[in-house]
Amino acid sequence: MSLRGAIAIVGAAESTRLGKVPDMSALQLHVDAALNALADAGLEPSDIDGVASAGELPNDVADYLGIVPEYLDATNVGGCSYMLHVRHAMAAIASGLCSTVLVTHGESGRSRVGMRPWDPAPQSMMAQFEVPYGPLGAPSLFPIGVRRYMAEYGMSEEQFAMVPVVQREWASRNPRAKLRQAITVDDVLASPVIADPVHLSHCCLVTDGGGALVLTSADRARKLDAAAPPVYVLGAGESSESSVVSGLSSLTSSRAIERGGRAALAQAEVAHADVDHLMIYDAFAHVPLYGLEDLGFVGRGEAAAFVADRNTAPDGALPLNTNGGGLAYTHTGMYGMFAIQESVRQVRGSAPAQVEGVDVSVAVGVGGMFMTSGTLVLGSEATLG
Repeated sequence: MSLRGAIAIVGAAESTRLGKVPDMSALQLHVDAALNALADAGLEPSDIDGVASAGELPNDVADYLGIVPEYLDATNVGGCSYMLHVRHAMAAIASGLCSTVLVTHGESGRSRVGMRPWDPAPQSMMAQFEVPYGPLGAPSLFPIGVRRYMAEYGMSEEQFAMVPVVQREWASRNPRAKLRQAITVDDVLASPVIADPVHLSHCCLVTDGGGALVLTSADRARKLDAAAPPVYVLGAGESSESSVVSGLSSLTSSRAIERGGRAALAQAEVAHADVDHLMIYDAFAHVPLYGLEDLGFVGRGEAAAFVADRNTAPDGALPLNTNGGGLAYTHTGMYGMFAIQESVRQVRGSAPAQVEGVDVSVAVGVGGMFMTSGTLVLGSEATLG
């Protein structure tokens, strides 16, 4: 049984405010985004019988909204959790476990209202084999492979700097983006070094915000009085490799992105040439480079030159991270929901930095510094044939 196009996103919205929201807790951001997504779908909380969330428990989200669900998904594998939620909801709806699933995200990443402290469990691989050696979370763990990538493939610091430069160009077209001012390669290289060779401008934002999705069957989607046309889930994939950076088979690629992406594209029956738009998680600037290669859009070691040659920029051959990404739009901690939101907007034709003629968009998330990944292939009605 193929699930290609069997499930549709009928509601998609972010929290009313992004950036600094000190008067709302993480749970409130989940709920605010959920209500916006439900309004977008033309539905009420009583229409929902499945809830999925990460960070906050789905039963807490359901209780806040007055939902008594028949399906719950508390999968939490970091920033790509929402890609996995969508994939799991596809199976749940298709098998009759539920009919309409609400997927929510909310984090007070900047203001830290209602947030739990990050503290690896003492029995975890990270606590045993990495924390004792001094890494201070993502800013020191994520960039470990960048210097190796430079040595292996010859990427220059100037090429690497082009990732945030191009994403600022996209952000300048998006009124909701936090960083909209254009920057140059020199600006990037003049920003403080965080973990050599990663500078501050290579690093994601730290913000408050949330987002939510509403999914149902394609048949039901066509009957709803939603604010926008359905966006169909053509394919989805997920994978994981290791629970620690030091356990990865390679520091210059991600097997999780490769395997999850391959599964999603195969299910969607989509070739690389069919993809009109791409969102790749960018907690740090090298992640889109790895993603371009792991997904097969370019060969090994070719991504930096591909970006530097402006292929991912406005009017480029493969528009990438068109909301400005985690580097310039927003990044609450688990960014994957915002990548999905932008893919939905692009397929709907409603994005602030809209790319002409987007029928197929691919959204890729990673979690735990490359250890997990999820990929979604989203399409318009025209892709169903």
